[in-house]
Amino acid sequence: QLPFVESGGGLVQPGGSLRLSCTGSGFSLDNYAIHWFRQAPGKAHEGVSCISRSGDMTDYAAFVKGRFTISRDNAENTVYLQMNSLKPEDTAVYYCYADRSVGSEIKQFWGQGTQVTVSS
Repeated sequence: QLPFVESGGGLVQPGGSLRLSCTGSGFSLDNYAIHWFRQAPGKAHEGVSCISRSGDMTDYAAFVKGRFTISRDNAENTVYLQMNSLKPEDTAVYYCYADRSVGSEIKQFWGQGTQVTVSS
């Protein structure tokens, strides 16, 4: 069972908006800083945004700053990514990610991803 369920992806025209959701599945998100990554075809994963456990700190990649907003509702066990002014180059599978240290190792948690396609 994957720890996250991502949803909200789809096909949107350039300049449009989508809101992605990342909901814990038997997994309490409020114990973790949560990251959004994306992977376009033929490219490596790249970090998009992250949010602290309490939601008081956020960070964004330069290529989405001013267009995307990350937020969280720990009562709903969900993290959101509001994406505005979408561009064709935002087309990718978007994933939730978290990690924690287990002894000397880093345990990683990924969701299944949700496809975002920006095209006219």
